Amino acid sequence: MNAQEAQNIKWSENIIIVDGDYIDHVAFDLIVNFERMLNRRIPAADFSQWAVNIALDGRLKSGNHETQVVLLHDKQNPKLENFAPADYVKELNGQAFKDPQLGEFIINAIATDDEVAEKDNVLLDLLKTVLSHEEVKRIMLVPNAEDSHLISTLRSTLRDADDELKHITLFAMQPLEGGNFKQQILGYSLLNAMGISSSEIEQKIK
Repeated sequence: MNAQEAQNIKWSENIIIVDGDYIDHVAFDLIVNFERMLNRRIPAADFSQWAVNIALDGRLKSGNHETQVVLLHDKQNPKLENFAPADYVKELNGQAFKDPQLGEFIINAIATDDEVAEKDNVLLDLLKTVLSHEEVKRIMLVPNAEDSHLISTLRSTLRDADDELKHITLFAMQPLEGGNFKQQILGYSLLNAMGISSSEIEQKIK
């Protein structure tokens, strides 16, 4: 799927829009830090489990749902380095999986030009598109939350979103100030997808 096709497709009720390069960067940092802390090898994050975790953190309830996951990535990065499956074209784009608790997840990957602004523009255009579609009820955003300009633009874009019609959750590693959206900490979903439990962390901290 390219950015133009995104304007015309039929959207699901639940949409996850992800900056793939950003989550890969965060996953790498977590693997390095927790391998040191836990003194064991940390595997690549299970992408399917991570997507399910994001949906749960976005307050999707149990049921036979359909959720679309849209992965944006620089075209110079053909795969995720810290997730499995990883290859955008061969393993992720156009694929789907069924979760027994939440239903079907459909994955699409969109390659963007190398400039960061280009990817951000595609993300913002996608967001505006799904905000305008009545069938979309729940939006989960995983942008590059370290880009203050992008976050400011997202706040502005979402300012007039009707919370009764669209349940919007933005994921970041740290709480963000303000914004007409719910917030969740991105790290929890990633740690779970890497097989790291809170109890294991607590035992090491003691």
